[in-house]
Amino acid sequence: MPRSIWKGAIAFGLVHVPVALYPASQEDDIDFDWLDKRSMDPVGYQRINKRTGKPITKENIVKGVKQEDGTYVLVDDDEIRNAYPKTMQTIEIEAFVKASEIPFVYLEKPYYLEPIAKADKVYALLREAMIAHDVIGIARVVMHTKEHLAALMPDGPMLVLNTLRWATEVRKWDELRIPAAGKAAANLKDAELKMAGQLVSELTVKWKADTYHDNFAEAIKSLIKAKVEAGNTHEVTPIESPVDNAAPSNVVDLTALLKNSLGKRRGPAGQERTAAAAAPERKAAAKTSAKNAAAKPKPAAKKVAPAARAKAPLAPARKRA
Repeated sequence: MPRSIWKGAIAFGLVHVPVALYPASQEDDIDFDWLDKRSMDPVGYQRINKRTGKPITKENIVKGVKQEDGTYVLVDDDEIRNAYPKTMQTIEIEAFVKASEIPFVYLEKPYYLEPIAKADKVYALLREAMIAHDVIGIARVVMHTKEHLAALMPDGPMLVLNTLRWATEVRKWDELRIPAAGKAAANLKDAELKMAGQLVSELTVKWKADTYHDNFAEAIKSLIKAKVEAGNTHEVTPIESPVDNAAPSNVVDLTALLKNSLGKRRGPAGQERTAAAAAPERKAAAKTSAKNAAAKPKPAAKKVAPAARAKAPLAPARKRA
């Protein structure tokens, strides 16, 4: 069972979908470690003072941002958190768009989202709504102390969150020498287009990821296997560090929250109501949930640790086959 790297909730209007985040990709290339050939000890990256050439401890390192005049502005972790106090446990959907509108160059890294804290129904609701309208969600999420733009998309029964590059991270191509668009502008002949089209047609197949392999990595793995079988190995003690996980959250009355979400979007004069105006509605929804719960016979009580409400991420959607 893979370990989740993040737990929070997808924010869909006033509805929260508690989810756990799992990497959807993995490195499959050859990982060459540095070793000291005299002792077979691992060789790591040292923090070195570039002026003195001497190593320094982590405690003596501060973050600095260089200015145009050569001076530095120093900021510490507390100042960074206070400058942007946004929760790190929410995937906040800001809009829905057609998946075809996002160029491939913006796609960065995919993650799987698994519903937790009995959120299966709300998870399925969001997934089916996006499939029915053929859209994906554009969201913000904070992971590893960095804010990401992300696309939340359905893929079969799964919700996938694919982080996106910011516009400032995608280089412009207008300085490259690219042939003009259109066959006339590129001076292409009909006969040439016909032959190229035939070749494209002959090579067109149904996409199957397992058809393609990393031939270089496979060759290196074969070389390593041969060395292992020949007994040509060396003992090295690895150095590892554990990873911590955050805590999950709860869900509230789904129907009431959906109604309140629609009400929030359809405020006076077609404008969104403020968070202050929405607060009484949230309280009303919570009271309704409590009232309904009180009316039902209660099963044997179990001790459950209270969980903080959280929010989590999204990625580009696919049409159902």
